[in-house]
Amino acid sequence: MTDNATLTQSPGTRNAARAWVALLHAHTALTRAFNADLQATHGLTVTDFEVLRHLDGADEGRMRRVDLAQRVGLTPSGITRLLEGLQGAGLVRKAECASDARVSYAEITPEGREALQCAAATHLAAIEALFAERYSADEAVLLGELLERLPRAGDTGSCPHAGD
Repeated sequence: MTDNATLTQSPGTRNAARAWVALLHAHTALTRAFNADLQATHGLTVTDFEVLRHLDGADEGRMRRVDLAQRVGLTPSGITRLLEGLQGAGLVRKAECASDARVSYAEITPEGREALQCAAATHLAAIEALFAERYSADEAVLLGELLERLPRAGDTGSCPHAGD
């Protein structure tokens, strides 16, 4: 944005742009920090964790790979690469569709559920500590409610193991 563009923006546009930039910067910084933490303690990335979380919450612990890719924001080739790593680690397996050979599923293994359970404890403790340092309990609730108004923010379900 140029200075002239900034001068001609309405206060609403400036406020929305400020919120957007803050959200992007926070997402980048938090993803980097949580990736480092999960990698160091469990050998997983945040995206690995999210894939395991979605599979754990899915019917029969399985999802079509294309649906899983959409849920975690990856391309079909990106989800294939990610799942190959998780398969190599024994955390997921590829499952075929009995009624349609063109469809394949990603399915969480018992080892994947165990890895998720262990990683969830670490990850949720880090999230809780981060928010507790910056927000009161009421502010954290309000922030969650505000962010859930954004497109697709509230449709991925709650994080399993949060109450464990």
